[in-house]
Amino acid sequence: MKKEKNRTEGLKSNGRYFDPMSITWTQKYDKQISIVWNAIPERISKIIATIAIFLLGISINGDWIAIWFHTSCQLGIYRIDHAASNSSFRWSELSLEYFKMKNLWSYWWPSCLVSYGIYFIVGGFIHWYYYVRRRHKPDEWKCQPQKWLSPELEKNEIIWGSTTLLLNASVSSIFSCYLANGGYSTIYYTFNEYGWIWFVLQFPLIFIFQDYHIYWLHRLYHMPMLYKRFHKLHHRYKQPTVFSVTAIHPVESIHIQLSLIVPLFLVPCHWLPFYLSAFYAYYHGIIDHSGVNFKSFWWQPWQPDAIFHDNHHQYFHVNFAFNIIYWDKLHGTYRRKDRIYNEDIYYGTGKPVESASGKELLADIEERELENPLAYREEMPYKFSQQEKKKLKKKS
Repeated sequence: MKKEKNRTEGLKSNGRYFDPMSITWTQKYDKQISIVWNAIPERISKIIATIAIFLLGISINGDWIAIWFHTSCQLGIYRIDHAASNSSFRWSELSLEYFKMKNLWSYWWPSCLVSYGIYFIVGGFIHWYYYVRRRHKPDEWKCQPQKWLSPELEKNEIIWGSTTLLLNASVSSIFSCYLANGGYSTIYYTFNEYGWIWFVLQFPLIFIFQDYHIYWLHRLYHMPMLYKRFHKLHHRYKQPTVFSVTAIHPVESIHIQLSLIVPLFLVPCHWLPFYLSAFYAYYHGIIDHSGVNFKSFWWQPWQPDAIFHDNHHQYFHVNFAFNIIYWDKLHGTYRRKDRIYNEDIYYGTGKPVESASGKELLADIEERELENPLAYREEMPYKFSQQEKKKLKKKS
């Protein structure tokens, strides 16, 4: 009874429940949802939660419309109209059809509608699954158990996330419509059209290209000028949640989305390996921004645990990789124990503990104390010993 009371009090702000627009609507229906959820076998409930995260991952770029389109083409349900527009140019005949955008509306509104449905309904469920249902036990699952986003930031998160989602869903619908009208691309649908070896090789090559490309784009947006103008918005959420993943400046989001589809215009790409790689990245994007101490599986030696990107939000300019941890180790931007990191220390290499000011040292020690040791596989690698702390505090 006491735990239930503490949980309810923790869900309130200024004597009332959070604004529903902050995607905490499930808090109002916690008891009803819990009754249904507790009746589901544990194994099935875990599968449902995993599928929910995957569905939310699909929605963040609105790419479900692209998957529907390509699957329809693969199965022969839909045939691309290569004669959808006239190649001659006349100002008097300028129209959507000329730009291979015929029937754009029929792609755009379903793309937005389904994306928002997944975003709010599935996103709300995931929020409930961790941040409501288990809020009273943060030490068991949260990367930063002593810190939570404020209600204001949660609401800010949904406003920016919704804006970015609209743009992403629009880009995906425009791209799908363009292809449906016979627009140029190097996408193909016959598995062995360029040989089975090339088809199989596309899986690792596309994955490596996309991840390394995003690593450098991410570092680019952490340069002082671009960070202050664009990427700083994303770093308002020092304790990220699943909705932080879409709370990005629209300019940055569109830049990333457009740059990732470049291979589809340059080299022969079968749609399946391309989008499977994209969905892998989207799924882990949700995981890494969840604030939950998820661990990668044994078959993913390249994949960092969720605490890796949570550290990126907590310490700002470090740990830039997403799905291949080796990029940071290769380029010297992997977090180190003997360095301190904060929002004013750029370029990913941090500052040596020895050259840090007393104020910086105290702030860094406090941040390290906020991390959950359970988020690490072994003993927490970045925690100072009592002897080290005494020495550092004496210096400060």
